[in-house]
Amino acid sequence: MDLSLTEDQELIAATARELLESKAATAGARALDGDPAGYSAPLWKEMVELGWTGLAFPEEHGGVGGDFLDVCLLFEQLGYAQVPSPLLASVACCGMPVARFGTSAQKEHWLNAISDGQIVTAAPLPWDRPGEGPVASRSDSGYVLEGTATFVPFAASAEHILLVARLDGEPHAFWVDAADVTLKPLGTVGHDRPCHAELDGLWVPGDAALGPDAAAAISLFGAAATCAEMVGAAQRVLDMTVQYATEREQFGRAVGSFQAVQHHCANMAIDVLGSRFTAYEAIWLLSVNREAAQQVSMAKAWVSEAYERVCALGHQVHGAIGFTQEHDLHLFSEHALSASLAFGDADLHLDTLADTLDLP
Repeated sequence: MDLSLTEDQELIAATARELLESKAATAGARALDGDPAGYSAPLWKEMVELGWTGLAFPEEHGGVGGDFLDVCLLFEQLGYAQVPSPLLASVACCGMPVARFGTSAQKEHWLNAISDGQIVTAAPLPWDRPGEGPVASRSDSGYVLEGTATFVPFAASAEHILLVARLDGEPHAFWVDAADVTLKPLGTVGHDRPCHAELDGLWVPGDAALGPDAAAAISLFGAAATCAEMVGAAQRVLDMTVQYATEREQFGRAVGSFQAVQHHCANMAIDVLGSRFTAYEAIWLLSVNREAAQQVSMAKAWVSEAYERVCALGHQVHGAIGFTQEHDLHLFSEHALSASLAFGDADLHLDTLADTLDLP
């Protein structure tokens, strides 16, 4: 089985890493700490000009003609550089469900707008328990939405939000204008500036609805994209830990020469490689439009815990310096906490997988 990237994909990843590393000092998570938007507007403009926002969409809708796997290479590099961006929310959570399940008119409107960078879109992290989240009812050739959508990333900067609400007991996706909802910023350890979006009898037209398949796709594409981001971040933690173990000396020798440290690094490498394989299997299945729900749950369950293990071992090797604000390792530990919860934590996805095993 050939898991290597094509020449074009190698170029996408290399170009993205070079750009993001050059911008990290001004557009990275450390530089944007306290910034209300949570991302760099100049860098976002540059991403749009490079075609990143349209990479996964067809040319007839303003895109570049790539696929979901291509854009996940960008998410991986965003994770590696720890550069916050609404790219994942706009493209994976909003654009991909429209591309797969929208009507021709919806694709024409939304994909062109997302590809051209005309709008910043956001989608909430999904809820899974009956009775949670917004509820929709039919009214006057449209729908009325009530309730609260939780943890909407970059909502304060978004023009539109793709919400999930229960209609007749089944989750459906609906586009709403961000200006029509009440946003309440949340203080979290993540770098995506989430908000609660409160609805109060908000009416939306009939063509704002995308249906149940799109609602499920928000979670699938969002979880898979987050796995790619975590893979890149875990790789960065491994790289910085190996560099530290090589350069740091103790008792007259590099700490990387001690077996305990070597085994820590080896275990980190195993987790990074395993995460990359399981994440990109799920991403590939989504890219070729094959059934991927089980593989996405496997990837999210494994990568979430593996990323946290990589960070924990990174701290073991770095010692006290890794816990200081001056060192970047703490940024990745914070990101691991938020990313592991996004689109369902490991326990939720393990429960989902267990349901498929015909257990008593």
